[in-house]
Amino acid sequence: MTIESMTGFARASGQAGDDQIVWELKSVNGKGLDARLRLPPGHEGVEQPARQALQKTFQRGNIYANLSVARASGAATAVTVNETLLVELATLAQRLEQDFGLAPARADGLLGLRGVIEIQDSILDDEERTAREAAILSVLVRALAGLTEARRAEGQALKAIMLEQIDRIESLTERAAADPSRDPAAIRARLGDQVRLLLETGAPLDEARLNAEAAFLATKADIREEIDRLRTHIASARALLAGGGTVGRRLDFLSQEFNRESNTLCSKSNAAAITAIGLELKAVIDQFREQVQNLE
Repeated sequence: MTIESMTGFARASGQAGDDQIVWELKSVNGKGLDARLRLPPGHEGVEQPARQALQKTFQRGNIYANLSVARASGAATAVTVNETLLVELATLAQRLEQDFGLAPARADGLLGLRGVIEIQDSILDDEERTAREAAILSVLVRALAGLTEARRAEGQALKAIMLEQIDRIESLTERAAADPSRDPAAIRARLGDQVRLLLETGAPLDEARLNAEAAFLATKADIREEIDRLRTHIASARALLAGGGTVGRRLDFLSQEFNRESNTLCSKSNAAAITAIGLELKAVIDQFREQVQNLE
């Protein structure tokens, strides 16, 4: 299975009688699925089936679906005047003229107000309306297929980026595991140097006490558990990306676990080299998590 990004765009068009149908779909990141439809007046009948089609196709993302339906040139239309609204507006205009001395309203001005004149398509019977709605939904299906393909293409590109980031996380993890500063003998030498500086003397140190302190610091700074857990998370992340499907939430959880282990590694560090590796690890993990936020 492939993985999908939550970002993409698709456009599909079609014809139904004299109607030119166009669907435009745009998808961006979202915690869940939020489908927002914009339909022209008179097409409310397709809203519910269109919403259901979106919900069956995608699981996550904010999806904006815009439908436009245009009449072909020369198609029959009907012009109607909302006489009730026109009378109300004319009465209001007359009263304003009498009460405030405003200029009298002109017919062209009243007719130009929104809602007074309505241009309607020719009236459709039930069979024609059903056929048009079926055509609209058919175009939507093609648009959904296009959006799915766009999201998959973006997902494959993200997958390649994230696999590279996982490789970097693994490389840094192994560098930390192999760093010489973790060796008890190295810890003992650093501790001895620090004590000598504090005493400001070259007098011999109590070897038994020094060994005990070095062993204590080595235990306190032991990052073997963090290394082991990082290795486990690396294997899990690769398995999820290889398996495909809707892995965004699970990879987001793993990225949090990655971050937790890198924080602990830094806090346990008793050497500049380990601290530097931990900070670099945190930076790569942050980049990885940013990419994960785009996945379905």
